[in-house]
Amino acid sequence: MTAVAYTRDELAKLLAPARTAFVPTMGALHEGHASLMSTALEYGEQTVVSIFVNPMQFGAGEDLDRYPRTFDADVAICEARGVDVVFAPSVDEVYPGGEPAVTVDPGPLATVLEGKTRPGHFRGVLTVVAKLFGLVQPDVAVFGQKDYQQLALIRRMVNDLCMSVEIVGAETIREDDGLAMSSRNRFLSPDDRRAAAVLSRALRAAQQRAEYGVAAARWAAMSELKAEPGIELDYLKLTTPDLGELADDAEGEARILVAAKVGSTRLIDNMPLFIGGDS
Repeated sequence: MTAVAYTRDELAKLLAPARTAFVPTMGALHEGHASLMSTALEYGEQTVVSIFVNPMQFGAGEDLDRYPRTFDADVAICEARGVDVVFAPSVDEVYPGGEPAVTVDPGPLATVLEGKTRPGHFRGVLTVVAKLFGLVQPDVAVFGQKDYQQLALIRRMVNDLCMSVEIVGAETIREDDGLAMSSRNRFLSPDDRRAAAVLSRALRAAQQRAEYGVAAARWAAMSELKAEPGIELDYLKLTTPDLGELADDAEGEARILVAAKVGSTRLIDNMPLFIGGDS
């Protein structure tokens, strides 16, 4: 049976002296999160899932209040997947005395892509992840590749700050039509839901044309996106695997990332590419 801890003291009492695999979440769990739990089970003798809607990563006008809270259903999913401990702290428990005076500066990578649209977002993400690492003391932490920039920044934080936790990036779980699973998909109307499927189609089109080079991959993706009037494109970007600039004549492994507003809901997705042929 899954145990639930609401405070730091309760968490400390529940943690066993065993190899611990950790899955940080903001709740509103779905099959994508459940797959992260399954991955965690492969890496740890003890699995911990946190459920915490982190106010520090929401900017002015963003959807903090709108973010879905489905705690009972979330715990049921954790229990069904064999999670040992759910840590569900309050905001005051994570940030006693208010927003911390010392935070994690995510550096230049946080100023592009999602960071350009959401300034301050990754400062909030890295700060709460660092705090949760300190509380849970995991040996392994599992994050989804759907939030690829977040994954890259967490890996960099762990490396730069010498944190003794292994970071595992799990594959994105998708709906039957290719749409990446997300807690925000529930906000899509039927017409928006249909339009949103173009994001994954565009990325797959880029994968299929990547053997002909960077420009061909970009053109294939943009052609798909331009054909769908139901989205408002924020960015489409081809990068190196670590989100660096990708030269037009580059070959080898790369990443393509997209963000768009569909109705009132902002969605992101990404996929790996191999420029110049099959890997």
